[in-house]
Amino acid sequence: MRVLITGATGLIGSKISALCHEKGIDVNYLTTSKDKIQHKDHYRGFLWDPQNKEIDTRAIENVDAVINLVGASIAQRWTSENKRKILNSRVESTNLLFDTLSKNDHQIKQFISASAIGVYPSSLQKLYFEDEKSVDDSFVGKVVVKWESAVNNFKDLGLKVSKIRIGLVMAENGGMLEKLKEPVNFNIGAPLGSGKQWQSWIHIKDLTQIFLHVLENQLEGTYNGVAPNPVTNKEMTKEVANQLGKPLWLPNVPKFALKAAFGEMSTLLLSSQLVSSKKIEEQGYHFEYVHLKPALEDLL
Repeated sequence: MRVLITGATGLIGSKISALCHEKGIDVNYLTTSKDKIQHKDHYRGFLWDPQNKEIDTRAIENVDAVINLVGASIAQRWTSENKRKILNSRVESTNLLFDTLSKNDHQIKQFISASAIGVYPSSLQKLYFEDEKSVDDSFVGKVVVKWESAVNNFKDLGLKVSKIRIGLVMAENGGMLEKLKEPVNFNIGAPLGSGKQWQSWIHIKDLTQIFLHVLENQLEGTYNGVAPNPVTNKEMTKEVANQLGKPLWLPNVPKFALKAAFGEMSTLLLSSQLVSSKKIEEQGYHFEYVHLKPALEDLL
């Protein structure tokens, strides 16, 4: 098997590429940088420029499936320009892949795309499943709707389409954990806002394995990429501090301070998403990290 991965050099993509190699799956990847191109039998790089609708069509030769992970970081101040980059990096790149497959011969049968649990409305009580119809009215919610709509177009090409709505990724380098560690390490860690907001997290190892589980079992549809036991922001902050041997002595960071510091992006820190992992478990996936404490013990 050979897969084409977009965003292959990012936090999640690099781990998925490594897992593919472990399983004997060859990887093609798309990059905007000539410096990142490699030409090995099992790992081949190809240039693309989604903004200008340019792509090296050799990237889809002998490929069986696409894993679509590309997208500018959402954890940056939401200026008008950054909002445009965040949206376009997801939608334009997906549309370019669609146009490329539409106009060229290929053997691709499956399209697996990243998505985000930010599509679910913020709630302290409601448990969200993949069939939820209501959408969060935030910028993130709007991005996810447009992103998933672009992904769904691949069904028109006869491909099996699946979307992984990713939660807060726990990894050694990068992701949510890196941002949590910094203030705690300097003894200024504190819960954010009320601290009661739910945070549906996932260990990077489980997330990469879910993508491969969907690939190898040719699963279709939408799946939440979250661990079975979400925690509140207060619980998460406390557990990170415990693992690092640091005290939590400051009061909660008030909402107005977060809004002053981060602007509209503060909704990422204050929103609450209690999200279910039941659907992917019913499809045979067994989580390695079910609870937060063992996950943090492994990473910290």
